[in-house]
Amino acid sequence: MTTGPGDRPISDYALLSDCQGAALVDLDGSVDWLCLPHFDSRAVLARLLGPQAGHWAIHPAGPYTAHRHYLPRSLVLRTQFSTRTGTVTVTDALATGLNERGHNLGEHAPHLLLRVVECTGGQADIELEFAPRPEYGLVTPLLIPVEGGLRCHGGPDTLSLCCPLPLKVTDTARATTRLRAGHRLAFALRQVPAGGHPTLLTQNEIVAYLQDTISGWRSWSELHQTYQGPWEELVHHSGRVLQGLTFQPTGAIVAAPTTSLPETVGGVRNWDYRFAWVRDASFTLDALWVAACPDEAEAFFRWMAQVAASDTAHCESMQIMFGIRGERDLAERELPQLPGWRGSRPVRIGNGAWQQRQLDVYGELLAAAHRLRDYLGDLDDPTAAFLIACADMAATSWDRPDQGIWEVRSHPQHFVYSKLMCWVALDRALALADTLHAHDRVPHWTKARDDIRAAIQEHGWSEQAGAYTQAFGSDVLDASALMMPIVGFLPAEAPRMRATIDAVRDRLTGNDGLVYRYLGVDDGLPGEEGTFLLCTFWLAHALALSGDTRAAREVFEQAARCANDVGLLAEEVDPHSGELLGNFPQAFSHIGLVNAAWAIHQAEAAPAGR
Repeated sequence: MTTGPGDRPISDYALLSDCQGAALVDLDGSVDWLCLPHFDSRAVLARLLGPQAGHWAIHPAGPYTAHRHYLPRSLVLRTQFSTRTGTVTVTDALATGLNERGHNLGEHAPHLLLRVVECTGGQADIELEFAPRPEYGLVTPLLIPVEGGLRCHGGPDTLSLCCPLPLKVTDTARATTRLRAGHRLAFALRQVPAGGHPTLLTQNEIVAYLQDTISGWRSWSELHQTYQGPWEELVHHSGRVLQGLTFQPTGAIVAAPTTSLPETVGGVRNWDYRFAWVRDASFTLDALWVAACPDEAEAFFRWMAQVAASDTAHCESMQIMFGIRGERDLAERELPQLPGWRGSRPVRIGNGAWQQRQLDVYGELLAAAHRLRDYLGDLDDPTAAFLIACADMAATSWDRPDQGIWEVRSHPQHFVYSKLMCWVALDRALALADTLHAHDRVPHWTKARDDIRAAIQEHGWSEQAGAYTQAFGSDVLDASALMMPIVGFLPAEAPRMRATIDAVRDRLTGNDGLVYRYLGVDDGLPGEEGTFLLCTFWLAHALALSGDTRAAREVFEQAARCANDVGLLAEEVDPHSGELLGNFPQAFSHIGLVNAAWAIHQAEAAPAGR
């Protein structure tokens, strides 16, 4: 069963990555999202957000069934099409660079989309349709046939398509051919910067790039992935997804490779996630530690600390997110030419949350530094000064209102999570006092940490709710309270903490067994949203810390079942239809999976009665 272009379920897509940019391929072999050369570049294929916004499809003519998988230990996708007369495979990848292995994967990515078609049995007629639409569908380029392929002129860059078939060209290029068992065709699409000269690759060169990319991913997996425990393949695959969302030149990790996939069908909660959030730092480091390698974790931290520290004078209003190269101005604007996925307008690029005040960022940075304390060695003076400044700001700013972890677009509040992460900032700073050469700050930091703890205990707890809540003086439940035991603020088995875990499980869990962030709150935006996979993994994590590993497994597996056929998770799930919602794939969801799996593994391995 297929749906109209621009209407496909989000779960129909698979991710390709060269660790600098990304593409999404649907079940019918259509690339409906491609940003070249980088994650945040203007899309040249964007049918994901509008039927006329560009695609590149290769599939059999006539009826077929399709099954797909990633080749082992890689993000190279193979789709098998079965027809009445034969079987065809399409193998898709973004080339990672010749001879790049291990830590260097994607360092010199050629920004080359590879597609190799093979008939593995019988015979089948194949159709190709190539409709590039640069600048998010704004440009219909001039398509010029050349020997061995096609040149596309329009917008700031030239595209070259390597194609061994004769093409019928209007504003779209089309071709058909019949393949018999053993026959193979290789295609490639690359961007040529302004003023450059397009070079078309031979069939053998395309195949060599593909084989090298497979070897590159496998070398990365073999070098990095040593986790042994429950859900081993899910954890390893999530590690590869996180690597695929990493911008190799800097170490930045995008929250997702897409923009404006909505939190509810037809709604306006549509954001651009192709940036790196400071908030993700500590969670991401924990996940990379388990599912990848300390080297990747260290690269991410050093980049994040460097860009965040580059304006120490404004540490008081430290930016919460950055572009993948460290850009600060992430001004948000709308793209009126795109109708959005299933009519979910507006489509946005940029993200206005970059200007919000969020106090939790101090805690995430210092928690990340503490996690890597044995690997960072002697910190340089500017980095140490910046981390000290973060702790000082947490000590002096924790009692101010902010927009909170969920980046509400309503009025600031005294969010419990923000206070909690200020406590984390000071707790970790005290543990790092020797490394930071900050012994003179210890009395000040200790008092502030104790003051925050007392305030959370007094004002963050609601007798009426029987739980820690979203904000001081509020009775609203919020799943972010589950972070209290995860960051070490309270033991999970403490009576109030256990009551909070039970309250979230009982009152924030939908009929689908997944957890909402919150319910019944005016967050400044119209409409509803789905259940959150990250919050569900937090619940599994907290249950594991409480010792209830049976319940933790049940919750974990409920969330893990939401992965699509190639193991990818979105941000949210529609509680009624079960469809995936939000930008895809979502780093935070895969981070939550890894960290929850590790917590359950540790809890089950702990001596009885501990």
